Amino acid sequence: MFTNKQIWRVAYPILISLFVQNFINITDTAFLGRVGEVELGASALAGVFYMAIYMVGFGFSTGSQILMARRNGERRYAAIGAIMLQGTLFLIGLAALMFVLSWFFSPILLSRLIESKPVYEASSIYLNYRAFGLFFSFIGVMFRAFFVGITQTKILTVNAAVMAVVNIVFNYLLIFGKCGFPEMGIAGSAIASVIAEFSSVIFYTVYTLRKIDVRKYAFFSRNNFDVRVIFQILSVSVWTMIQYFLTIGTWFLFFVAVEHLGERQLAISNVIRSLSTLLFMPVSAFAATASTLVSNLMGMGRSDLVFPTYWRIVRLSLFVLLPLMCLLCLFPQWAIRIYSDNQDLIWSCVPVLYVMVSFYFIAIPGSILFNTVSGTGNTRSALFIESATLVFYVLAIYVIVLRSKADIAFCWLVEHVYWSVMLLLSWLYMKKANWQSKKI
Repeated sequence: MFTNKQIWRVAYPILISLFVQNFINITDTAFLGRVGEVELGASALAGVFYMAIYMVGFGFSTGSQILMARRNGERRYAAIGAIMLQGTLFLIGLAALMFVLSWFFSPILLSRLIESKPVYEASSIYLNYRAFGLFFSFIGVMFRAFFVGITQTKILTVNAAVMAVVNIVFNYLLIFGKCGFPEMGIAGSAIASVIAEFSSVIFYTVYTLRKIDVRKYAFFSRNNFDVRVIFQILSVSVWTMIQYFLTIGTWFLFFVAVEHLGERQLAISNVIRSLSTLLFMPVSAFAATASTLVSNLMGMGRSDLVFPTYWRIVRLSLFVLLPLMCLLCLFPQWAIRIYSDNQDLIWSCVPVLYVMVSFYFIAIPGSILFNTVSGTGNTRSALFIESATLVFYVLAIYVIVLRSKADIAFCWLVEHVYWSVMLLLSWLYMKKANWQSKKI
């Protein structure tokens, strides 16, 4: 069984990289909070909308990561390079398709969903620029999948730091028009993110060519497009692609529903969304660790160690998260002041923050167990669990937000519904299904 030290060795570079990457989201929100509440709310809607598209590519890379981790456990290193190369070629084509669809159809969709005209206009401006980042972000997630799959995750930290520095600098220059750059507001935030993603791809490429044994992984043994490898990846990843799109797409519906309550409620939710990433980063890091370690265990034929590894990862996650949760609850105004100096907005965010923190007691075991399901290779079952969970989530949004038009703090209770159902269904799968013999 993997020791705490081994788990932490895989998890902490992912955690740091996620922290730095999500620091981009935090700085975007903090900068736009100084521009206005409309821009603050619009960045939430447009950001989650973009994330729903991005998650299609991320879902493909997650399936690729599971396959690469399995091949790594089997010591079939040459197969890893084929998965990496063919997966990257596929995602470049997918990025082109998603860019065209977003460019032509997102204005139509947003105009039908968003009531506030200023919020709609700001969201459209953001997406017009942000969509160019799909090409770079889709390539970047394949590099991430490769390094996580072979458990060499330290480089993720350096790459994320590069992205964060580039994003912060260009946010400052382009949002506020400093050092001779034009003052672009929310458009400047979108362009800064695209430049940061481009810098990430350049960094990953240079590092891989200089530091990774490309012959060991047979990176360039197949330079042409190989449909067989693509279908092999899709047999695992198509379910995660659908799963992630549905997850973020449904979360987008939550923000659309909140927008119908008012621009202030949307601005509050964006602040809480950004603060929530501080807690979700460790959860995501340990969940990704669970997925790759479980996949490696399955490749080694040690399915008997899956549950002990899961519980050990949950305990480590709680050890990391509980102090941060306590700090947010003890000093909520200090955290919220990062995003705005408006005292009325700050006080309105405090009760929502308490609700947000509370659902992590369910999200920690739920997210890690759900990724354990994916790590066994049965991504179709993971999709079923996600889909069933989202049915209850959408019903909660309809009843609590749209029908009841409840206070914004009460509206965030829908997250408790989501994680409770996911934890229950994932537990039932791991206890009842025959996942031990799954082959991929």
